[in-house]
Amino acid sequence: MSQGVEVLLAEPRGFCAGVDRAIEIVERALTKFGAPIYVRHEIVHNTYVVGDLKAKGAIFIEDLDEVPPGATLIFSAHGVSRAVQREAAARGFQVFDATCPLVTKVHVEVAKLHKEGFEFIMIGHKGHPEVEGTMGQLDSGIHLVESVADVACVQPAQTEKLAVVTQTTLSVDDAAEIAAAIKARFPNVREPKQQDICYATQNRQDAVKVMSTQVELVIVVGSPTSSNSNRLAELARKLGTPSYMVDSADELQGAWFEGRQRVGLTAGASAPEVLVNQVIDRIKAFGAVSVRKMNGTPETVKFPLPKGLKPRAL
Repeated sequence: MSQGVEVLLAEPRGFCAGVDRAIEIVERALTKFGAPIYVRHEIVHNTYVVGDLKAKGAIFIEDLDEVPPGATLIFSAHGVSRAVQREAAARGFQVFDATCPLVTKVHVEVAKLHKEGFEFIMIGHKGHPEVEGTMGQLDSGIHLVESVADVACVQPAQTEKLAVVTQTTLSVDDAAEIAAAIKARFPNVREPKQQDICYATQNRQDAVKVMSTQVELVIVVGSPTSSNSNRLAELARKLGTPSYMVDSADELQGAWFEGRQRVGLTAGASAPEVLVNQVIDRIKAFGAVSVRKMNGTPETVKFPLPKGLKPRAL
C-alpha cells in the first residue's frame, strides 16, 4: 500500500432506524421472556448481527413448523406475507413484528389500493424476503419486474387501475429507470405519493455518489445477502470506481490497496459500526495514516417499539 493513504468515511453509513428497531426487539424479547426466542428469517441481513443474537439465545427459522407451541416468535425486518401472519396466529404463538415501518407502509398502501380495485407492478428482486412479504399481501394481482426488459412482458388483467410499488432497498437510479418504463407503457399508472425506497437507502447511495468522485477505491461493509449493501458496491462501480464488499475485516486483501492514495469506506444499513472500526484498523495495518469523515445528511429517524416491549416509564 502507498504511504500516507487517507480513508474517507461515508456519512451516513451503517445501521438505519428500521435495523436498530428490529435488533432491539429481539434483544428486549430475550431479556423479558428468556431464551430461546424464535425469529422467522434472519432479523436483518448481516452475518455478525445474526451470530451475536444466536449467541444470546435467538433461534432463526424459515418454516413455522420449527417453532414449538407457546413460543415467542419475531418476524424479521423484511416483513412477511399474510399467509405467514395467519399461520402464526392460528398456532397461537406470541408474535412481535419487527417489520420495518417503511416496509409496513408499502403493505398498508397495497391493501388499501387493492380494496379500490387496483392491480400492482412491483419493482424488486425475485426471492428477496421483502418482495415475498409485499407480494404476499395479496393472493393475486401483483406482478414483479426486475428490469426494464421485464416491463414489456407484464400482462395485468386491466390497465385502468394500476399502481407501482417498490422494494425499499433498491438502487434509486435503477428503480427510477424501471418506473419510467412502466409509465411509458402504462401512462395512467399510479405512482407512490412518496418514493417507496427508504430514506436510509437513498442517503447511503447519495453519500457513495459524492465519495466515488474523490477516491480510487470503495470498500462496502455488508453481507452478501444484504440488498442495500450490494447496491452501494454496484453504484461505485457504475461511477467508475473499483469497489469490494466485505463481510468482515478478514476479507480485505492488501493487493486491493496497492498504489491507492485515497480509499472510501461505507457500510450497508444492516452492518454494525463495530465492523467498520475493525475494517479501519485493518486498512491502517496495511499502511493508511488518516481517516476523514465526509459531511453527509444527518439521520434522526427513530421508530417506536411494539407494545409489550416498550421500556416502562420511570
